[in-house]
Amino acid sequence: MYPGEIQPYYINPYGQQTYLFPTPFLENYYYAIPDERQFGGFQPPGQGSTAGPPTSPPPSFVPQQQVEAYAVDPGGIRGCLFRHTYIWLRGFEQFWYYPTFVGRTSVSGYRWTGNRWVYFGISLRQIQSFTCY
Repeated sequence: MYPGEIQPYYINPYGQQTYLFPTPFLENYYYAIPDERQFGGFQPPGQGSTAGPPTSPPPSFVPQQQVEAYAVDPGGIRGCLFRHTYIWLRGFEQFWYYPTFVGRTSVSGYRWTGNRWVYFGISLRQIQSFTCY
């Protein structure tokens, strides 16, 4: 093994794309979340093949922040499924989001990076407030 050479630390027995990182410790965990389409074609009930990212960018404006919530309830953000949603996180980070799944403690979907949608999951405890369109 040569210095700087990337060695895979995981061999995928199913022939799917393997993530190659120089160490088993992921430097950016946001991109380590696998897309559900890689594992058996998961589709939310009643959604058909629309579980992928939106085909257009989000609105070009930044909405006004709503009243802060002590905690975000899964039932509240569930109304934003498959809709453009603006999210403010604790710690001043904010972005456009397109949620496709809401669990008891987390939400997953696609985050707008400024030029494309990237699959992204986040804990509901990290969300300070949100608004959807």
